[in-house]
Amino acid sequence: MRQVIIFLLSNFTLTLFVIGLIASLVALLRRPRPWGRAAVAEALLSWFLFFSLGVSFLYNFVMHVFFSEMAASFIGWQTSPFQKEVGFASLGFSVVGFMAFKGSDGLRLAAIVGPACFLWGAAIGHAVQMVQAHNYAPGNAGVIFYTDILLPLFGLVMLWMRRKAGDSSALRPAFPR
Repeated sequence: MRQVIIFLLSNFTLTLFVIGLIASLVALLRRPRPWGRAAVAEALLSWFLFFSLGVSFLYNFVMHVFFSEMAASFIGWQTSPFQKEVGFASLGFSVVGFMAFKGSDGLRLAAIVGPACFLWGAAIGHAVQMVQAHNYAPGNAGVIFYTDILLPLFGLVMLWMRRKAGDSSALRPAFPR
């Protein structure tokens, strides 16, 4: 059980993505059927924003600001004051992710594009570290490397699908009661 918990927390981006998918399914199951494309896309997008951006970046903030030595070790780096800056940037992305959960299309686009620039830049940095420094630490070359690339793509695709499906502002989820 300890190993499972360590895996889930060490791969928090994947863990929170899966939790977002589960929350999407639960939200859909609470709706009458048949589900239209707009309802499915809205559920996937909104819970992606909540978990993969809001909660995930909040977790990243906590780890880099309050547990910076552990975070640096996991990434294969030395502790640096820069970690606090990454942590506070993550806090900003988290707040915008939570705001975008029920926000406007423009806010949702901004909530995805800002972190996309950060995550794709981080993925390039991870790749450089793998090639130049042979840094294959789990926090540099593991699941985090792939989610840095794929999560922004998922968010952009979901936003596009939601917009293509039509106006679904009435479908925006309320917080569970």
